[in-house]
Amino acid sequence: MASRKEEKERLRAQRLAAERAASSGGRRRLLAGYLVAGGLALAVIVGLVIVVTSGSSGSSGACSNAHIQNTGSFSGLTPDCRKGTPPPPLQFADLQISAQKAGCEVRLNLPNEGNTHVPNSTPVQYRTTPPTSGNHNPVPISDGAYTTPMSADPQTNGMNIRDEVHSMEHGRIEIHYKPTLPESEQLALKGVFDESPDGVLLYPDPNMPYDVAVTAWTQMAVCPHYDPLVLDVIRNFRDTYIGNGPEQQIPIHVG
Repeated sequence: MASRKEEKERLRAQRLAAERAASSGGRRRLLAGYLVAGGLALAVIVGLVIVVTSGSSGSSGACSNAHIQNTGSFSGLTPDCRKGTPPPPLQFADLQISAQKAGCEVRLNLPNEGNTHVPNSTPVQYRTTPPTSGNHNPVPISDGAYTTPMSADPQTNGMNIRDEVHSMEHGRIEIHYKPTLPESEQLALKGVFDESPDGVLLYPDPNMPYDVAVTAWTQMAVCPHYDPLVLDVIRNFRDTYIGNGPEQQIPIHVG
């Protein structure tokens, strides 16, 4: 009868022989597994790059350049994923002076046209273009930059003029620009937005007769023609009137 030691050696020899027989096939399977896993990882990376760069999902996670914050709704809206042109140093740190230099008009302390939440079926007329107050839809637009044009149609599923009035009620600043502006000028405006996006919305507005406008609750500055000094107007207006809405339910972090 084989001793315990001999039995252990016999079993060990059998195990080693089996491992050697399977090693070549195992290495081949392992190499194939690595290749498959590597291909899947590459596909995932490529997919992530496509999602991040496309910026078409309407989600704040789609691109960081849109700076979309969940302060309302952004369903159905396309984020502006473009990187703005960094603005030059401020030349005129005064709203009225910068507006005069840029050929803009500042209209302050406009009448409050109301702030009641109404359904889309209730007609609403605003006395200013763009509006600065008035009855509006129950849900505001989330802070952020969008390429979805503003629509005056209350039935629209996109950027709605009645939603953006609600955002101003919460102390938001809104930068409007004519969608026909050259790309370089749009990126200049985007650069001003990028430097301080909290509590600010940026979007194209085909309904207004101006190249650029910036609005807050009962306050506005309108610029018939784009000028580089419009950037000073926006920054001065933003720093003066951000957070001044009558119903600031959501904190705005400035600075």
